[in-house]
Amino acid sequence: MAHLMRNISRKVGLRVASSALVQFSTRSVSTNQSYAENDEGLHPFAQLPETHEMLRKTCRDYADSVLKPIAGEVDQKHMYPEKQVKEMGELGLLAVDVSEDLGGTGLDYLAYAIAMEEISRGCATAGVIMSVNNSLYLGPIKNWGNEGHIEKFLKPFLNGDRVGCFALSEPDNGSDAGAAKTTAVQDGDHWVLNGSKMWITNAFEAEASVVFATTDKSKKHKGISAFLVPMPTEGLTLGKKEDKLGIRGSSTCQLIFEDCRIPKENLLGEEGFGFKIAMMTLDAGRIGIAGQALGIAQAALDVSVDYADKRLAFGTPIAKQQAIQLKVADMATRLESARLLTWKAAMLKDAKMDYTKAAAMAKLSASETATYNAHQAIQILGGMGYVTDMPAERHYRDARITEIYEGTSEIQRLVIAGKVFKEYAS
Repeated sequence: MAHLMRNISRKVGLRVASSALVQFSTRSVSTNQSYAENDEGLHPFAQLPETHEMLRKTCRDYADSVLKPIAGEVDQKHMYPEKQVKEMGELGLLAVDVSEDLGGTGLDYLAYAIAMEEISRGCATAGVIMSVNNSLYLGPIKNWGNEGHIEKFLKPFLNGDRVGCFALSEPDNGSDAGAAKTTAVQDGDHWVLNGSKMWITNAFEAEASVVFATTDKSKKHKGISAFLVPMPTEGLTLGKKEDKLGIRGSSTCQLIFEDCRIPKENLLGEEGFGFKIAMMTLDAGRIGIAGQALGIAQAALDVSVDYADKRLAFGTPIAKQQAIQLKVADMATRLESARLLTWKAAMLKDAKMDYTKAAAMAKLSASETATYNAHQAIQILGGMGYVTDMPAERHYRDARITEIYEGTSEIQRLVIAGKVFKEYAS
């Protein structure tokens, strides 16, 4: 963690005392440490541990100094922020919960959720690039990869020089991940992949992908396996880059497999274990997307309060008007509620407890809060909220996808309801 602090400090010109850095490093919270209380004796829902609060502040400074000034250009020009992605990698933000012995930053998932929020508050495009590499690409390799996978597909993707992607969705299966039509057939020392994957984030920049394909149709979802596919590779082509409503600086496109041959050792985990890998990866990924949504929601609240304090109507700031105060109160309350749900999900994951329901609640609440706050921001700004001179309209467009990817709001409700009924039945 001290490494992260030093790098962020250097990038944005912050002066952090060396004694504070040492304290930050020596008191960092490992995934095995209890979250019963923080250093001041308060429960973390009342106050973050000092280490995480310092991380939050330094990531916010980086976002304000580096990401926020370019966010509008990234959006308007559909520009992949390559320089900033490399910087984020150097800072350790693209491998937050990968252990230090593997070359990662070695932090916990609470730290990841906090960093995701602050980075996304500055630029939601940078947030989703960070999320995909951390949660969806590195996550399954870290958890199910062998030594060869770690050396070839994980370690080169930690510092921002390379990013990966995650290929699960298909044109016809949507949320029904078990209905994958992409197939993988073993042929001697190779697997041969055929089919297509849709809505793949980071695809144009990615140099490898975790791909899910059916290896035994008779077993349905139990016949799905996971594979590591280098990019580019013969037999794999990319479809057109999608022109999206929001998050426009990240690439999204189709992966098309036509007799794509990969070595048999590129099977990730066991054959037939792919569906479980996908579902467990998405559980963790939803915490990251919740963090992204929180960042967008916070940015919408920030611009609303700033504008309300400065905009005069009838001789006084509109912040004095009760109608505006009610909107801001609802925005702030929803945001804080979603943030606590997200932190809870992260803490449960760090404690190695069942966090599926909590992650679904966090993702549902945070994404719908992002949409709500962005909507209210435009109402508060009025005409200024509808033009690109102000960031409110960008937040509105960026927020919408958080209710769709890594499981729609409808899917989250099904996951939550299923868990609730099981709890009552036990």
